[in-house]
Amino acid sequence: MRLKSWSLLALLTLGTFLSLSWLTEWERRRGNANISVEQILKFHERLSFLQEENKKRSLQLSDVLNKIKCASSGRTVPATELKDNMNSKNLGFSSVNLSQLNSLYYYLPHLRDYGNNIYPNIIFGKNRTGASVVMGVPTIKREKENYLMETLYSLFSQMSKSEEAESLVIVFVAEIDEAYVNTLAQKIKNKFPQKVNSGVLEMISPPAFYYPSFLDLKLMFGDSEKRVRWRTKQNLDYSFLMLYAQDKGKFYLQLEDDIVAKPRYVMAMKDFAIAQTSDWLVLEFSKLGFIGKLFKTKDLPFIVQFLIMFYKDKPIDWLLDHLFYVKICNPERDNSHCEKEKQKLRIQFKPSLFQHIGRYSSLSGKIQNLKDTDFEKHELYISHSNPPASLLTSLKTYEKYSLEKAYLRRGIFWAISPKAGDYILIKFSNPLKIKEYIFISGNVQHPGDKLFYTNVEILPENATDFLSNSLRNGNKLDYEATDNGFFKIDTFQNGISQGIVKPEVGKIKAFRLTVLSDSPVWAIVSEIFIKPY
Repeated sequence: MRLKSWSLLALLTLGTFLSLSWLTEWERRRGNANISVEQILKFHERLSFLQEENKKRSLQLSDVLNKIKCASSGRTVPATELKDNMNSKNLGFSSVNLSQLNSLYYYLPHLRDYGNNIYPNIIFGKNRTGASVVMGVPTIKREKENYLMETLYSLFSQMSKSEEAESLVIVFVAEIDEAYVNTLAQKIKNKFPQKVNSGVLEMISPPAFYYPSFLDLKLMFGDSEKRVRWRTKQNLDYSFLMLYAQDKGKFYLQLEDDIVAKPRYVMAMKDFAIAQTSDWLVLEFSKLGFIGKLFKTKDLPFIVQFLIMFYKDKPIDWLLDHLFYVKICNPERDNSHCEKEKQKLRIQFKPSLFQHIGRYSSLSGKIQNLKDTDFEKHELYISHSNPPASLLTSLKTYEKYSLEKAYLRRGIFWAISPKAGDYILIKFSNPLKIKEYIFISGNVQHPGDKLFYTNVEILPENATDFLSNSLRNGNKLDYEATDNGFFKIDTFQNGISQGIVKPEVGKIKAFRLTVLSDSPVWAIVSEIFIKPY
């Protein structure tokens, strides 16, 4: 009996001991679990803090790198530092406060994290401002042919010296592949060193974070996913370029990277814009797509806001048409009335000044043979009449393309392979005081048929008086005497000769163009402009 009691007591004691041991172990483990949770929470907080610090350091580094790029490209400070009242987030592309564009962050929410650190990479440029016409040329990496060099050559070769002095061409490389951007930049520098050094040519690219994800786009109008991504990104590219260009000049011209231009297109656009009496929104110098569209730079922020609101929905030329509708159409009137009203905002110039030359689209796999018929059918002539003169040339004329047609603005002069010693002589009916002259060779259809190694000479009415006047006035005589009383005043550069005749020359009896060496190509004289006082 005692044994049984002892055994029962031992069992109870053992049970109590095991229960207490289990309870103690459970409490210990629960304490450890609580400690682990606390450690995890602290670790998470620390990690979040480090991530925020890393983002701040990244933005600071980005800011420093952009300052370095700005300094090396001629900009003293990035645009984001040019305003000290920027309390809200701004797109700091230029020295303009873009606080009125805060709505962009609603449609591009991924940019909110970058505050005012959104401005372009300046690949090269001299920060030229005050231009009459700022030209935007967006370009991307193409799978097949690239037409950018041909486009830039046409834009610059068809400018006069005075036009170039008041122009700015911005190449926007809409790529984030830094190696490709740098390679293209070097090609442009090698091809157009003088334009880069003078500051008339700039090149920029977007920051890598500018583009949003293109994975959630709606497929509309039967377009493929690839095409929808392409036109969506294109809308963002145009918007970025417009925002950068808005404080660079008076007018902004939207171009593409596969076009050619007509001679003296800058003057033609300026004259047409100044002559307008209505409050226009866009002047169209090409019928095709978004080529040759001229805007007032003060309107660009408003236009960009509209484009960004619907950048995922439609191509940019469609969106622009919708903008016209919103601005001027009465929904209670019919469509024909609306179209007439739109013409007050979009005014077309004829003949077209730009032609599309690209066969392979920037959209991979797309072939497009778009041509502006108004460009081909008409020639562009300056509104003037040359003074009465007799014309003589030793050049062999091709078919009906006579010197008289070029001088009277009725066509072009086309000659077969000029030889050394060939000449064009313009002898005025009466000696005249001449203020300005322009001779342009080659045209859009035959851009290589230019006058090379050709002097421009004048024949003063009285060479003795001309020389004595120069000496009496203490002026340096820059004109070189040639033969038969003529003086050399200029030489064709890239097919163009343009200049001002010094007043001390007095009256002039004749102009003469003299070819100095044989040419392997034919020559076209597409424009002759002689302006008397």
